[in-house]
Amino acid sequence: MYVEERIYTLQVGKAAEYFKNYEQFGMKVQLKHLPDMVGYYTTEVGELNLVIHMWAYDDLNERDRRRAAMQADPEWQAYLGKNRPFMISQETRIMKCAPFFVERLKKMLAATK
Repeated sequence: MYVEERIYTLQVGKAAEYFKNYEQFGMKVQLKHLPDMVGYYTTEVGELNLVIHMWAYDDLNERDRRRAAMQADPEWQAYLGKNRPFMISQETRIMKCAPFFVERLKKMLAATK
């Protein structure tokens, strides 16, 4: 399994509006295409104004397929128009699960369904 970590640096003071837009317009459509959310966070200590979210995939082909479907969704494009102006930068990492963590991650994801 793979976990994608996406880190967005937001404009100072825009996190509350970003989260409001995401909850109202983005989360439902994103979860339709990417059902395996591992977490969604903001920083409290260290570098501030960061939003970090993580998504699990069985393999990279699944990731490509799901993200392409999401990008083609008009609802997702409408949401992006609302939140992209708050973003200064983006960083993405794709991490492969350690062998001993795969089953634990699958159980964690199953518990949210």
